Amino acid sequence: MRNKELLLIPGPTPVRDDIYDALSQETMGHTDPRFARIYKNSIEMTKELFNHPAEAYVISGSGTLAMEMAIVNTVSKGKRLLVISHGFFGDRFVPLAKAFGIEVDVIQAEWGKQISKKAVIEQLKQHEYKAVTVTHVDTSTGVVANIQELIPVVKRAGALFILDGVCATTALEEDMSKEYGQEGAKIDVVLTGSQKAIGAPPGLAIIAFSEEAVAAREALENVPAYYADIHNWRKVMDDPTAYFATPPVNLIYAYECAMKIVLEEGMEARVERHENYGAAIRRALIAYGMKPLAKEEAAAPTLSCILYPEGVEDHVFRAKLADRGIIVAGALAHLSGKAFRIGHMGNTTPQMLEQAICQIGEVLEEMGHSVTIGAALKAFREVLGSKATIS
Repeated sequence: MRNKELLLIPGPTPVRDDIYDALSQETMGHTDPRFARIYKNSIEMTKELFNHPAEAYVISGSGTLAMEMAIVNTVSKGKRLLVISHGFFGDRFVPLAKAFGIEVDVIQAEWGKQISKKAVIEQLKQHEYKAVTVTHVDTSTGVVANIQELIPVVKRAGALFILDGVCATTALEEDMSKEYGQEGAKIDVVLTGSQKAIGAPPGLAIIAFSEEAVAAREALENVPAYYADIHNWRKVMDDPTAYFATPPVNLIYAYECAMKIVLEEGMEARVERHENYGAAIRRALIAYGMKPLAKEEAAAPTLSCILYPEGVEDHVFRAKLADRGIIVAGALAHLSGKAFRIGHMGNTTPQMLEQAICQIGEVLEEMGHSVTIGAALKAFREVLGSKATIS
């Protein structure tokens, strides 16, 4: 790749040269039939990714816009939403929903741990909820939600299941046709962005709705939104030569290229690759005396929150890594200064991760910590083995 730095943060993530090449193509008119074919293909590939939901939308905006679209198109003012939060980004649904007059309850996990099914069952008994939000991977903690357990519990209570896939989509299964544990127990909404495991540049809000979620929008006479109202976008998704708002033409080029890469690799192989990356990088960093915040059974395949050993100054550590061209992210909230976050998703390769492991070891040595880089690399390779990887 022509990237000059190795961007191993929770997103954006490394962009492949062919995706950059697509991005840099000559800009067409947004209603040009040639662009319309590219846009429509991108939408159809999005539906294929989520196993053909009723409707899918790919528009200019961030994952936060997709969060807003998910809520305003399904839950009306005065109705109740349950937020299942595994960290900072799960919590963001609370002020978002309150901004639209929605009643909100939240179950918050201890950072680094998963919400128990029992806690959700008990909370669902307290009120009638129109919808429940779950962040598939919370980028503040590196915790993956157990949606296999949560979906049937939520659907038995009669609520819509809204899945925030921003740091999970294309690295974890998000199959909207699959029944989880019982008849009819399906995901109703998946929302995401372009810049994480998908591996395209940031700037696209991506969201898919089940038939039940579409019906929820149809039952709302009006929604407190204009740009985020899916009614205004539906004609464009059906026929991209139609106009509502100007789409980000070059970003759509890049997204189409990225989605071709995703579907060519195949979701089964892609999920396995990300699981191997996550386990391998954590095992390597443990060899340096570091500790993942989440235990392995709750740890995400896309990023890890790593606690420093005693005596490592966060800003010094990350600055020294940045000087070497390795960019990692600081931790959030009460973990600020106590941990860093490293992404291992999308177009990331084993060679990139090995480079990061070596540089992290050298920085730790420079800061006076005794580590064995060879042992960390060995731990990484033992987990990854000879598995097929993306190059």
